Amino acid sequence: MNNTIRRQDRKISDSEAIAILQKGEFGILSMCTPDNEGYGIPLNFALQGNAIYFHCAIEGSKLEYLRNNNKVSFCVVGKTEVLPSKFGTIYESAIASGTASVVDGNEKYDALMHIIQKYSGNYIEEGKGYIQKFYDKVNVIKLSIESITAKARKQ
Repeated sequence: MNNTIRRQDRKISDSEAIAILQKGEFGILSMCTPDNEGYGIPLNFALQGNAIYFHCAIEGSKLEYLRNNNKVSFCVVGKTEVLPSKFGTIYESAIASGTASVVDGNEKYDALMHIIQKYSGNYIEEGKGYIQKFYDKVNVIKLSIESITAKARKQ
């Protein structure tokens, strides 16, 4: 995969890229269908270490596409501000690329807890009950990050 950023003047550091991934409320998972068509879907997620975790149904298109080709990218857009008079936008974005796989056991539970902590941090005990109730009705996908690119326009 070619991860070269054309606008090198807008390239930001790896630590800034990680911060965008940590703060992001949702990201777009991009995959390839078995017919070699692009497919992107917005998802809630949690970043832990060198992996992005998200949950999905037990079956469906997403899992079919990942079984066919598990190489994916995940894009998160952070703060934005449209600059009408400059015909531009202040923005920050990060794209993580890597391999996706279904996880189970402790890793699945821990990933679901990270998602609860990120989105429902004031409801941890209720979240544990929610996980217990639906644990067998969801899959957790791990995107093992192999590369990250990020850029921003700050003015």
